[in-house]
Amino acid sequence: MKKMMTCLLAMLGLTACGQESFTNVGVEEFERLMNEPNVTVLDVRSATEYAEGHLKGAILIDQGDSDFVEKAKSKLNKEQKIAIYCRSGRRSANAAGKLAAEGFQCVNLKGGILAWQEAGKPVTTETKE
Repeated sequence: MKKMMTCLLAMLGLTACGQESFTNVGVEEFERLMNEPNVTVLDVRSATEYAEGHLKGAILIDQGDSDFVEKAKSKLNKEQKIAIYCRSGRRSANAAGKLAAEGFQCVNLKGGILAWQEAGKPVTTETKE
């Protein structure tokens, strides 16, 4: 019984440590969030992917860059929620975890821009500036 309790506590500890420090949402919730004040939309794909089409108003910081966190800390405001996406949701989940560890409040788009486009939502090739 003691071994069983120890194993159970160990499993609970691992589960608590493995919890995500950001929120995953679907397309509709992400779109609603994008329209709220004090939200920054962040695309973490490559510059080439961004140029092919991105969400209107999104800023680009490639999560594949070795200085991703430093760039994000210099460009993003911790007082604003970060609505983050990539192509399929994997890179953005990784980036959201890194940013959340730095104190940012991140919301990740499940399925990425692929899910966005599949839902018939618009993308643009225009730059923010």
